[in-house]
Amino acid sequence: MAKTIQITFDATDPRALADFWAAALGYVVEAPPEGYATWDEALTAFGVPEELWNSRSAIVDPDGVGPRIFIQQVPEAKTAKNRLHLDVRNAVGLAGGKRMAVLEAECERLVALGATKLYRIEPQPPLENGFITMADPQGNEFCLD
Repeated sequence: MAKTIQITFDATDPRALADFWAAALGYVVEAPPEGYATWDEALTAFGVPEELWNSRSAIVDPDGVGPRIFIQQVPEAKTAKNRLHLDVRNAVGLAGGKRMAVLEAECERLVALGATKLYRIEPQPPLENGFITMADPQGNEFCLD
């Protein structure tokens, strides 16, 4: 039987990183439990101390297709290159200049949301289609592909 996966990010500010990735991927912040209008309302009812309200967050694909992304608070900042990263696929089936133009447009949108453009790799067929490497607002690398 196939397994489902959840992708987990470490972060210093889970809510802010959840907002970034929701906007980047077209996801939504996971809804609070039934009977609660907001997460703050639910956490208050559950007796969670206010200083822990931003200790975790999750976003989900509104169509229910993509994996859930869980973001957990950690005390330390990111210090080294990711050993695993996301490829955000915006230009599937496109090649050359048209592909890179689509990736640059998405890069500009994500920079406006708080991401950083790190570098661009040009297409070099047949093995390299071209991509842009970026960092999210908390320094996690990802690629626009």
